[in-house]
Amino acid sequence: MTASSTRRTTAAHSRLAAVGAIAVAGALMLTGCGDQTKDNGSGSETAKTTAAPLADKLPQSIRDKGVVKVGSDIAYAPVEFKDESGKTVGIDPDLAAAMGKQLGVEFQFENGTFDALLTGLRSKRYDIAMSAMTDNPERQQGIDPDTGKKVGEGVDFVDYFTAGVSIYTKKGDDQGIKTWSDLCGKKIVLQRGTVSEDLAKAESKKCPAGKKISIEAFDNDQQAQTRLRGGGADAGSSDFPVAAYAVKTSGGGKDFQLVGEQVEAAPYGIAVAKDQTQLRDALKAALDAIIANGEYEKILQKWGVTDGAVKEATINGGK
Repeated sequence: MTASSTRRTTAAHSRLAAVGAIAVAGALMLTGCGDQTKDNGSGSETAKTTAAPLADKLPQSIRDKGVVKVGSDIAYAPVEFKDESGKTVGIDPDLAAAMGKQLGVEFQFENGTFDALLTGLRSKRYDIAMSAMTDNPERQQGIDPDTGKKVGEGVDFVDYFTAGVSIYTKKGDDQGIKTWSDLCGKKIVLQRGTVSEDLAKAESKKCPAGKKISIEAFDNDQQAQTRLRGGGADAGSSDFPVAAYAVKTSGGGKDFQLVGEQVEAAPYGIAVAKDQTQLRDALKAALDAIIANGEYEKILQKWGVTDGAVKEATINGGK
């Protein structure tokens, strides 16, 4: 998502569509489990290496656990969300599953509100945060986008996708909205802590007196969509993949429409604590591996988001 530093800052943060369901839980297997029951010797180690070629790049503590705990706002379809059976599915879980095969660990997604994910990372509740989170300098440096003051040590990002921010309205009722400046005097709904919120706040400051943008922020994007669907606002905003998915699926495609062009294109990154450089570099190696072997492209094709593909993983590429 694009959160307040960027899934969304005026400098930029953002969180395309096709339906599919893959569960993260159980989707990944610990390396070489089939061979371990037969041989505790070198044959077992060889099997593990073959099954998970990048396992030795992980910190030993992660290898011992066999699990990477992932903080994520699991209400941001199609990036990550619960399917009808309650399983966590989406772009991020699929990419994590593919990375897990390379690293020999399971990525376990744990639900949290978007604006609290980095706090959870700092407190070591999560090993990483993967939630359509825009990589930007504010987050890298731990800067509050509203005050400009340092509020934390910041994080490193492993960038894996590119997305912009979009505006959408009720279908057939665009309120004359084509650009962000058209929102002056109108009400917009969005997710708290996202780049959408940052953009709305910045644009409102430019509006004439008496025509500021009324901003209503929610814990998750689904709540914002419900508000707009019920007539409680003029427009909504979220990352382009999410907005496009909502337009395609909500009410069978009858609820919403995209207006204008997406703006503030920026990279999504996996957030890692500054002191976890080995884990960060292992994630980058795993991403580069699935880009090279074609799994990355297949996952993006499945969800209809190939326009956001990157050619290689990048560390702290957000500007």
